Amino acid sequence: MDAKVSIPIQLEGARLGFIILTQELTTKASYTESSQIPIYTHLHTSTHISKWVSKLVGLLNVKGGDWILTMGVIVVAGASGGIGQPLSLLLKTSPLITELALYDVVNTPGVAADLSHISSPAKITGYLPKDDGAKLAFKNADIIVIPAGIPRKPGMTRDDLFNINAGIVKGLIEIIADVAPKAYILIISNPVNSTVPIAAEVLKAKGVFDAQRLFGVTTLDVVRAETFVAEIVGKANPQELTIPVIGGHSGETIVPLFSQAKPDVTIPADKLDALINRVQFGGDEVVKAKDGAGSATLSMAYAGFRFAEKVLKALNGEKGIVEPTFIYLPGVPGGEAIAKETGLDFFSVPVELGTNGADKAQNPLSNINDAEKKLLAAAVEGLKGNISKGVTFANAPPQQKL
Repeated sequence: MDAKVSIPIQLEGARLGFIILTQELTTKASYTESSQIPIYTHLHTSTHISKWVSKLVGLLNVKGGDWILTMGVIVVAGASGGIGQPLSLLLKTSPLITELALYDVVNTPGVAADLSHISSPAKITGYLPKDDGAKLAFKNADIIVIPAGIPRKPGMTRDDLFNINAGIVKGLIEIIADVAPKAYILIISNPVNSTVPIAAEVLKAKGVFDAQRLFGVTTLDVVRAETFVAEIVGKANPQELTIPVIGGHSGETIVPLFSQAKPDVTIPADKLDALINRVQFGGDEVVKAKDGAGSATLSMAYAGFRFAEKVLKALNGEKGIVEPTFIYLPGVPGGEAIAKETGLDFFSVPVELGTNGADKAQNPLSNINDAEKKLLAAAVEGLKGNISKGVTFANAPPQQKL
């Protein structure tokens, strides 16, 4: 895979450098008029490029600014759905992406054609299941975002819905394990509390599991917490708030830590319970407002884009990026202590993102207040069943039972 890197560097006084990199050869020329210096490489993935160029920059004693890596291939699996289409639109606008591959069982060529008219750098292609479309879409991917799944239909039980969506995720992960085992996988498909364990089990069975590359996207809970708190405290821009949300990604498994908000916020006591409930069950509010004709697809697409972009920036070498995400704790630095404290292998905590993906799990549990401890206890109980359900499905899906 080819990728393009731009580094604003100054080599000798006002002279700017132009560097062409390959695995075999490095050459250097000089230019006097340029603000960005293109670097072309043929390394295996953009992550390899990121680390390699970081070393190069140090060797060159580069001055004048941070380097910017334009990632290679980003894939949306489930790109034609209610979340997938707006998510693909947002990703198409990102300057960090050079290629966007869309995969779904229907309509992806049309979605890709529509988005291809947008004047942004990303090249876009749509794939369908025929002719090994999934394998072609996933091959050489840097990041794969999965919002795939179906909405609940009349007469369908929750177990029916779970079995279908869990099966969809399992099938996609099996293909990813075969053709893109080094990809960073961002799972949006619900129930995240179960689909992430399913993905982990499949990757383990294939011998390619890397906990630092598997994420459950819980960012919508964070976005809601920021937005709803901003409304209460009268802050004009919710993005100026940082509110950790831990636990899981459904109902009572969602634990907003308002006591650890930055900057500090004061929530009136008579509004706290309603605020917690609104963060935990915000999706119900949207379904009701849409008269049952839809769910929180647009806000979820935004949340998925926000998390994907943060992963992109972190892989690109940007420092100080922290975002809550649902991870396999024992496989992420700092996660083992949280796993012991909660009794859970999977849990959402603030994670420092970096060039390895999930570089470090932050532990907020020692600073939670009494009210948050009660919420945490309820979340842990709920998560035990959710995680177990996912692991059981991965190892013995219903259609394989005798």
